[in-house]
Amino acid sequence: MSTLKCKLVTLGCKVNQYETQLVQETLLQNGYELAREEEAADLCVVNTCTVTNTGDSKSRQVIRRLAKDNPKAKTIVMGCYATNDPEMVKTLPNVFEVVTDKRELPDVFNRLGINEMPNGISYFDGRHRAFVKVQDGCILRCTYCIIPSVRPGLRSRPAGDIVEEVKRLLDNGYREIVLSGIHVGHYGVETTRGKSGLTPYRIWHLFEELDRIPGDWRMRLSSIEAPEINDEFISAAANCEHLCPQFHPALQSGSETVLRRMRRRYSIARFLEKLEQMRERLVKPSFTTDVIVGFPGETDAEFEETLEACREARFIKTHVFPYSQRKGTPAADFAEQVHPEVRKERCQRLAELERDLALANYEELLQGDLEVLIERVCENRPGWVRGTDRRYAPVELPGTESDVGQFVIAIGLSATREGITAERITPVRENQFNSVVQLEI
Repeated sequence: MSTLKCKLVTLGCKVNQYETQLVQETLLQNGYELAREEEAADLCVVNTCTVTNTGDSKSRQVIRRLAKDNPKAKTIVMGCYATNDPEMVKTLPNVFEVVTDKRELPDVFNRLGINEMPNGISYFDGRHRAFVKVQDGCILRCTYCIIPSVRPGLRSRPAGDIVEEVKRLLDNGYREIVLSGIHVGHYGVETTRGKSGLTPYRIWHLFEELDRIPGDWRMRLSSIEAPEINDEFISAAANCEHLCPQFHPALQSGSETVLRRMRRRYSIARFLEKLEQMRERLVKPSFTTDVIVGFPGETDAEFEETLEACREARFIKTHVFPYSQRKGTPAADFAEQVHPEVRKERCQRLAELERDLALANYEELLQGDLEVLIERVCENRPGWVRGTDRRYAPVELPGTESDVGQFVIAIGLSATREGITAERITPVRENQFNSVVQLEI
């Protein structure tokens, strides 16, 4: 009897990538093999995205292409687009199951003769850092976002399960763990929300617990909202040896009036104050962010406020997104939609500022040692490798394929808008990468 073959395709975020990895390990542990590109599969799994209308379209294209290339395969469709429009997904070729809630997956697999799913992942296919999903769901109602409709409520994984999963990944050679979720800063919130007498367990308690795992490794938070950066969070971050001092609070806009139309939960002054509080307590923390450009009604003056807020925040990396009308969200029906050409021009201006701010951050990092996780060899630069340091700066330095997946201690020589050129330090200097400013509080 021939071995069953499977193909898996993921669109979208880190959480989707984690969930696909979990499905892949389930299939492989139950007798399936990954089909090579030229092989026809017996089972296809598509994890879809619906953040934008383009995500919907790409999801449909992938499902149709898999049906064409694998005509006898059954296709399982999961993810946010499957949840948002299951009736449409059911009409696509070869679709066997539409999973509108990930908690349905065990039942779906039972119908395929698969009776057990692993409690977490053991590796992360094709990557040198592993994403670990710690929670699911969002209860906010930002006017541009459809995700709370397709991932409603809050569901946090038990801390013990996460700790065991991280230990397993570290034992399997991973050196960096990224704690991921739909709203990471709301980890544990539902366990005490509206209840009294229970001791809260929040995201900072989780990374404090993970920090007690010994070894030469590091972790990051995929994101954190500014309102969740409180004194407890900062104190915990300042004292965690393994936590990278790089944080991702999404700004979205630097204009107070735009933030109100977006229904965001902070003022620009408060957002910047949170960053300064972290800079006072941690050694050279870096900040990355997301910005939506051309939100409905955004004026030239409001966009200039965004540029100024980014300058003040001194982000090391800014993910710039032109606003896209998402059917099913309030903002899609707002008047005064910004013309696409205006959005494009503003994105270019913000991208230019982003590169200037990145260079300033990289130049500052030349003053100290760098701990670089090597991720690949440089294709156009023989004898060199490329990786990322703790503060999310891209670094190139001399090295070989054997360095990939390992930490290298280096010192920066020069910086450009694209990253840092560095040299190895031999022998390794004594250096506390996680040293913090200790204050009496």
